[in-house]
Amino acid sequence: MYSKHSKTTPTKKLLIPFIALLLILSACSSKPAETSSNHTGTAETPKTEQSEAPSGTITYGSENGPVEVPANPQRVIVLSSYVGDLLALGVNMVGVDSWSKANPAFADKIKDAEEVTDESLEKIIELDPDLIIGLSNIKNVDKLKEIAPTVTFTYGKVDYLTQHLEIGKLVNKEKEAQAWIDDFKQRAQKAGDEIRAKIGEDATVSVIESFDKQLYVYGDNWGRGTEILYQEMKLKMPEKVKEMALKDGYYAISAEVLPEYAGDYVILSKFADAETSFQQTETYKQIPAVKNGHVFEADGNRIYFNDATTLEYQLEFITEHFLGK
Repeated sequence: MYSKHSKTTPTKKLLIPFIALLLILSACSSKPAETSSNHTGTAETPKTEQSEAPSGTITYGSENGPVEVPANPQRVIVLSSYVGDLLALGVNMVGVDSWSKANPAFADKIKDAEEVTDESLEKIIELDPDLIIGLSNIKNVDKLKEIAPTVTFTYGKVDYLTQHLEIGKLVNKEKEAQAWIDDFKQRAQKAGDEIRAKIGEDATVSVIESFDKQLYVYGDNWGRGTEILYQEMKLKMPEKVKEMALKDGYYAISAEVLPEYAGDYVILSKFADAETSFQQTETYKQIPAVKNGHVFEADGNRIYFNDATTLEYQLEFITEHFLGK
């Protein structure tokens, strides 16, 4: 997912947040595929069988073909999106993208990792990575492959949980990844049952973001907690959101039409430097969710992605605000 804006990602996120999010990711894709421990994938799922090689490597079946990678990578560089997945799997990183570096949820865990981009080749060489991971649209892939085994993923090609499983397979931790997926789904669905019982089966929830000078509303697969709320918890989105944002994953709106997209409950993702004057308008103040105290504000940098670490934060955030625990 990051990020996966978040289901296409960042280099600088504006409409672009999403085209950006694809360039750097917070996010994800359609509904989650089944991810059982004997997962074999679907037609769109890259082949991921691994085979042990004598040199301490495995062969990962990437979407671009088999790649020989370390069986126990120690110096990984992530150029987009997947830092939180590797953190959840206990994999060390020596280089990460700028968005991950700015994520307060990752700060302590990647404080020693250098900030890198797909163009900082000299710095990447100095970091001496044994594995490089990024989105399929990163630059200089051929040059990166000369430095270390490089594996890329197309954002949204598989659902957000299958993506974590693929990262697990890549770093030879498939069992750990699958165990987390099974546990996470169970916890998210249980919390969803409790939330629906409390707010009502017909109550609607919107995920809205204020970024720069623009407002966005999100569908069910674009990070920011959308996968949890709509896919796992089965909460409902307003009809207007379903109409405009479900297909593409996001939709840009103006402050004037915000009431049309606001559900009974709103998760509002905000960035520190974003335009928030809309919250001082009468239009905003008269929205039922606002008047009823049902707007839950979240740190945009922290809630943006849809990796395993961020998903844990999102689940905690959602549970705390909807259930008070």
